[in-house]
Amino acid sequence: MRIGILTREWPPEVYGGAGVHVEYLARELKALVDVDVHAFGGVGSTVHTPDPALAGANAALQTLSVDLRMAAAVEGCDVLHSHTWYADMAGHLGSLLWDVPHVVTTHSLEPHRPWKADQLGGGYRISSWAEKVALHDAAAVIAVSEGMRADVLDAYPGLDPARVHVVHNGIDTAEYAPVEETDVLERLGVDPAVPYAIFVGRITHQKGVEHLLRSAASWPGQLVLCAGAPDTPEIAASVAALVAELQATRPGVFWVQEMLPRAEVVQLLSHATVFVCPSVYEPLGIVNLEAMACGTAVVASRVGGIPEVVEDGVTGLLVDLGEGFEERLAAAVTSLLNDPARAAAMGAAGRARAVAEFAWDAIARRTVEVYRSVL
Repeated sequence: MRIGILTREWPPEVYGGAGVHVEYLARELKALVDVDVHAFGGVGSTVHTPDPALAGANAALQTLSVDLRMAAAVEGCDVLHSHTWYADMAGHLGSLLWDVPHVVTTHSLEPHRPWKADQLGGGYRISSWAEKVALHDAAAVIAVSEGMRADVLDAYPGLDPARVHVVHNGIDTAEYAPVEETDVLERLGVDPAVPYAIFVGRITHQKGVEHLLRSAASWPGQLVLCAGAPDTPEIAASVAALVAELQATRPGVFWVQEMLPRAEVVQLLSHATVFVCPSVYEPLGIVNLEAMACGTAVVASRVGGIPEVVEDGVTGLLVDLGEGFEERLAAAVTSLLNDPARAAAMGAAGRARAVAEFAWDAIARRTVEVYRSVL
């Protein structure tokens, strides 16, 4: 069986959970099936670039031009498997062109991300159209959590529920594991002896960074904010202003804006007392798995697929969205920063859960089962 993986992100050009998912899934799939990776960039994949004639056009149109090139290049594949709306239309058109089934993994849904209109303008209507067409015509849709499956069926009620399968995100628990080294902390000025909370993610409304920064004014200990790649100049300016205000009113606030190498992120996660995920929308939240695998307790929003990963009161604490969210978030984070022993016990439980339930080899086998179901 020859599988065409269609993706925007591919190493080293990975900036989000979807890219992480594709990287590790493809690695494990290669032990089970033949895999061709088609991407917008990266090393070791077939790279497709936008039509130069569209260099000044809306980003959504540039994306569709890449999709056309991908669709033309996947002849000979038995199944096409696309990830995110950026590549969904490539899978849809390739399926029509070469008469092969198309499988879509939904890492997020355009109707649930209206703030993307700020980034894409009218292109958001194009991305929404592309996703809708691809999902409706796909031979199978993979949701990364039960919560995401419910969202898919809610957003696209015309889909046959029997075609929507759940295959969770995973984690490499050998690569993401606690480490003893502290050189990265020392370079950044973080005191390893003082408890700290950490956030790792993109600067986007989805990730709730602004909520975190407003909440953090009352937290004890230190805060390490690994946050970059802002969606828009407006949110970049908002976050910069909030960080500056926070740094002016309390010590121990460290903002890392560049994307750190994975080993450095693992070190920061390993020594953190608590990882904070204040997302307002999260189909699963692979970054929570990364923190858990590093033995770190998690405080996260009770949204989407997060409760399927973070066991409230066992591997971390879940916080309800809505009025008073920032105050509840502060209380949860503060409770663990003030009780490192409890946080450490949750971190150990999280590590055990990640190892037992979210291994990539099992996820690859489940994905191959979906492929076989559509042939």
